[in-house]
Amino acid sequence: MLKKTIAAMLLAGACALPLVATSASAEMVYHRGNAADPETLDQHKTSTVYEAHILRDLYEGLVSYSADGKTIPGAAESWTVSDDGLVYTFKLRDNGKWSNGDPVTAHDFVFSLQRIQTPETGAKYANILYPIKNAEKVNKGELKPAELGVKALDDKTLEISLEAATPYFIELLGHQTGLPVHKATVEKYGSDFVQPENFVSNGPFTLAEFVPNSHVKTVKNKYFHDADNVKIDSVMFYPTEDRGAALRRFQAGELHSNNDAPVEQIDFMKKELGDQFRVAPYLGTYYYAVRADKEKLKDPKVRRALSMSIDREFLAEEIWGDTMVAGYSFVPPGIGNYGEPAFADYKDMDQLDREDAARALLEEAGYSEDNPLEIEIRYNTSENHKNTAVAIADMWKPIGVKVTLLNTDTKTHYAHLRDKGDYDVARAGWIGDYSDPQNFLFMVESDNDGFNYANYKNPEYDALMDKAAATVDLDERAGYLLEAEKLFMRDLPFIPLMYYGSMNLVSPKLKGFKDNLLNIHPSRWMSVEG
Repeated sequence: MLKKTIAAMLLAGACALPLVATSASAEMVYHRGNAADPETLDQHKTSTVYEAHILRDLYEGLVSYSADGKTIPGAAESWTVSDDGLVYTFKLRDNGKWSNGDPVTAHDFVFSLQRIQTPETGAKYANILYPIKNAEKVNKGELKPAELGVKALDDKTLEISLEAATPYFIELLGHQTGLPVHKATVEKYGSDFVQPENFVSNGPFTLAEFVPNSHVKTVKNKYFHDADNVKIDSVMFYPTEDRGAALRRFQAGELHSNNDAPVEQIDFMKKELGDQFRVAPYLGTYYYAVRADKEKLKDPKVRRALSMSIDREFLAEEIWGDTMVAGYSFVPPGIGNYGEPAFADYKDMDQLDREDAARALLEEAGYSEDNPLEIEIRYNTSENHKNTAVAIADMWKPIGVKVTLLNTDTKTHYAHLRDKGDYDVARAGWIGDYSDPQNFLFMVESDNDGFNYANYKNPEYDALMDKAAATVDLDERAGYLLEAEKLFMRDLPFIPLMYYGSMNLVSPKLKGFKDNLLNIHPSRWMSVEG
């Protein structure tokens, strides 16, 4: 413990030290900025991409990701699918091992998939795996975990049965919810299995240190089946909520990469950093969640007025420096298994006309100069999010809305949203886990406690989502999902603002970093020169 404390103190004061300070070691160390501190490293309790970046280095699911974000074989070297699309049979690698030398078996995945659905686990993301047969009933305590549609046919053969044919199921298994845990370690240490001294993983790296608000250190797993091709010896993940400070650290050579950048310095970065500043398309939507069950916000007219008056083009072009695209639907355009999304009907209206219409809607809802609508915008720490909130507050003034701002750190912010704490409007973002509209629209199903921040409840919406889940024909399924999105855009439990572009700072010393739509960059494929 003393060593850890000293290490943390040294690290906190070492921001000015260049990377050459580590060159005395023969080890190849990747210094990696990660936009926020992980709330947990228990893959069955995570909910953010900040945690996923680390977990994908530590663990390997049945499938994994290539350097360019494509789904590839992982712990399973191959799989087959039944003709009706309901049964998947996976053959695990003979040389798959945990970091303590134990073999990776089909039983590990049975245990892990049962664990995430067990109600006592409290998994925030359990419903993403509801396509598995009986998963929802197990998660709601209606069936025992043993009745989940997952079984080991032998040590190296895993069978997963589904409720209905699910076209994105293989992609889904690359998500952090599909990552396995080491059964013996979990049973011995309980929730403390995530502590470095207890940690056992099956990915290219394993956990060495986790000092909150300082760093997460991972080291190469010598038992990983492809360890000979993993060039990096250790990865240092640093939480970089302060994007400006992260840029300075990057320029000083203290970070090889950072997965975000300060938008107020876009022009500077384009000019001074050249191709070290990387902007690429990203499958995600930046939005504001609205407490649809709150008295002053429960009228859809109010939510529509707030949405109409926002100049999204200004946000994307001026606040975000053209690193985002104005968003008028919740499902981003170009997503798989879908056509054109349900765009807002005011998408092409003149901004001044939209303001007039928004003001009239608020008056219909009972708000006026004498009785103004008062809104608090919550956002998590980032100059980017702050600047966005300030701009939106200014856009709401002309329609008679009084705004206050409240900032908290990322962990506190999302915990407050998940726990349905008291708020009016809150900044959030969603990055697609797989290229399918269901992965966006499922968020506001009535029973989605983990991500339905708005507390939106609409039986008609839920029924359409259920129909889509039970439909094999992709065109018919897309039709149900489109009808659901139309209801979403009518009721606006979330106000879509922009479609994401990924921003990364990448040193020329870092090799193997490839831009991709999911913005997934496993350290396994990278190396550091110099």
